[in-house]
Amino acid sequence: MNINYIKFGIAIISATTLASCGGQQAPQQGPPPATPVTTYTVADQPVTTVDSYPGVVVALNEVELRAQVGGYVTAIYVKDGQSVTKGQKLYEIDRTKYQAAYNAAKADVNVAKANRDKTKKDADRYTKLAEQDAVAKQRVDYALTDLANAESQVAAAQASLASAANDLQRATVVSPLTGTIGISQIRLGAFASPGTTVLNTVSTNNPIAVDIPVSQADIQRFVRLQNDPSAVKDSLFSIQLQDNSIYRRQGRIVAIDRAVDPQTGTIKIRISYPNEGGKLISGMNVNLKVLNKEIGNQLVIPYKAVTEQLGEFNVFVVGDSSKAVPRVIKVGKQVDQNIVVTTGLKKGEVIVVEGVQNVRPGAVVQAGSVEAANGQQPAAAAAKK
Repeated sequence: MNINYIKFGIAIISATTLASCGGQQAPQQGPPPATPVTTYTVADQPVTTVDSYPGVVVALNEVELRAQVGGYVTAIYVKDGQSVTKGQKLYEIDRTKYQAAYNAAKADVNVAKANRDKTKKDADRYTKLAEQDAVAKQRVDYALTDLANAESQVAAAQASLASAANDLQRATVVSPLTGTIGISQIRLGAFASPGTTVLNTVSTNNPIAVDIPVSQADIQRFVRLQNDPSAVKDSLFSIQLQDNSIYRRQGRIVAIDRAVDPQTGTIKIRISYPNEGGKLISGMNVNLKVLNKEIGNQLVIPYKAVTEQLGEFNVFVVGDSSKAVPRVIKVGKQVDQNIVVTTGLKKGEVIVVEGVQNVRPGAVVQAGSVEAANGQQPAAAAAKK
């Protein structure tokens, strides 16, 4: 009887074990779900960008005032930074010796003229006597020679007078143009050496200009802008100041330098601006923004579709079977929230725009409304370089 109980127990345990093993079979795994994303169909469109150039504000007219005669400064007629007009007195150098030299030269002219008048009368007298054979012809020749010498002495005296008058005039320094004078480089009572001592600088401030360096590749573009009258009306040139404010006035190209700098490979372009309020000051460092309308149609995609890794720019392209494949692209200028693609994409290809961070290479994606994405095509707009 004990043997039968044992057999019955073994049968129950076996049945229980089989039932337990049948309930723990591993479930089969299906494919991962598609990643939801928003896509954009690549298309080309007209693009206007803004090229940025470092610039320096310069005066169109600027004159360095130097002493033209030597002497002590006896008068300063203007204050530092004052507005001046052409011909206004600015400095005076001791005029005493120059006034004396002028007076002496003037007296010499009078003496020379008196001597000339005397010799002329003698020459006339001897000439009449010679006509009557009352005097030797040789004496007439001497008289005419004396007259010629007297005329030369008058001319020499007048030249000395002109030189003395010029020195006397230069002892008073006047403004050569209408503009603003800087901070004086010499003080009252200091000695000024002719040709070497800088007194001050005067420059115009309205209009004023900005000088920018332009690469050789852009020279012809700026030549066309210089010859295009509508370039001024289109406000192609705007200035970004150091406080990031924009000075928007109608600038125009007034000069293109004669040669390219061989060290930098750039040429200097000068653009003039009205400056009635004096906001632009000579010597300021600015950024010049130039609208570039010559780019034409370009491939433009949303900037948020682009990822950067180790200096390379990538996008996910949706290919066959809705699989997202990474692709390296090269980008151009940023256009607002979008960016120009130079290589790596073709018109009509579909890329992932939103949800890029959740996409893995080769993953299946579930695109949102492509039509809605296409309805938000990047607008062509001015942009930073």
